[in-house]
Amino acid sequence: MIEFRAHGKLFVAGEYAVVEPGQPSVLIALDRAITARVTEGHGSGSVHSEEYGHLPVTWTRADDGIALDTEHHPYDYVMATIDLVEKLRQERGIAPRFHDLRIHSQLDDASGRKFGLGSSAAVTVATVGALDRFYGLGLSQRQRFQVALLATIRVNPRASGGDLAASTFGGWLRYSAPDREHLAGMLDGRTVSEILTDADAWEGFDVQRLPAPENLELLVGWTGSPASTTKLVGVVRRHRNGGYQAFLDESRTCVDDLTTGLQTGDASMTLDALRRARVLLQRLGTSVGSQIETERLATLCDVVEAAGGAAKPSGAGGGDCGIALVPADTDLAGIHRAWEAHDIRHLSVAVQAPEGSVE
Repeated sequence: MIEFRAHGKLFVAGEYAVVEPGQPSVLIALDRAITARVTEGHGSGSVHSEEYGHLPVTWTRADDGIALDTEHHPYDYVMATIDLVEKLRQERGIAPRFHDLRIHSQLDDASGRKFGLGSSAAVTVATVGALDRFYGLGLSQRQRFQVALLATIRVNPRASGGDLAASTFGGWLRYSAPDREHLAGMLDGRTVSEILTDADAWEGFDVQRLPAPENLELLVGWTGSPASTTKLVGVVRRHRNGGYQAFLDESRTCVDDLTTGLQTGDASMTLDALRRARVLLQRLGTSVGSQIETERLATLCDVVEAAGGAAKPSGAGGGDCGIALVPADTDLAGIHRAWEAHDIRHLSVAVQAPEGSVE
């Protein structure tokens, strides 16, 4: 049996702007993960997951790729990944084999409620990693990210890939995306191998390690209401106006200052950048008529602010999680009690240690 783990993520800053090629963001990988386990299959392949019900999804090969035996697709990211890896396997002259893939997630609670920790990205990265080992492809860490992004944009061309980067590389990261529309167009006419080795295709993509903040504690709260990142990002894209470039410029400045604060160990600068990132998202929501910071997310943030820390929605907002940094001597129990009084759940998560080089 081959096993590969990929971790969940949270955005710290740069949401929405990161969908534009070259726009920077900061993310963290979490110590909750999705595990993909692969064993040899016979006659067909299968995917087993709690999310897909009690019966596995089975697949066979067709002349033009992977063929499913069902028309229902809650597992699009997994199947897109399998199909892409199959193409890469064929390009490299590796003999085809069937495999059974079993997926186990720590990113949801026991009842199946999703916390918005990047499960689609983590399952994609875990599947790439497991099949890389199964077929002996010898992919580098960066290539695993690239394959995961190519698979993802076949399902969701607007995805920034930031969550994939966090799942792949771990730790604190500064990330900017390549042009996914350009990559999607290349998938129609070029081999996967050609795309992976074409430096121009990945222009705008950058990932850098960042140190963890000094003398600051990380807190994560869940508001109990799930949010659709795809829908919220779509609303912003449809309502881009003359102020959009100013939003991108201010977002870059926030991320730059947050990066500097982390790199220099300047807690005050780090907290200030996080507060400004919150205000920027509030203004963006107002300008496009979308509630990025919900009432419960606002409460989550205000509680932290009153305790001397900084907080903001993480990711697209509209529900899901808020992220906070507070001085090390802050009354954390008091924050937890105040959150609980407003039905905000403190998530016991930590940052996953970095994994390998980002080069």
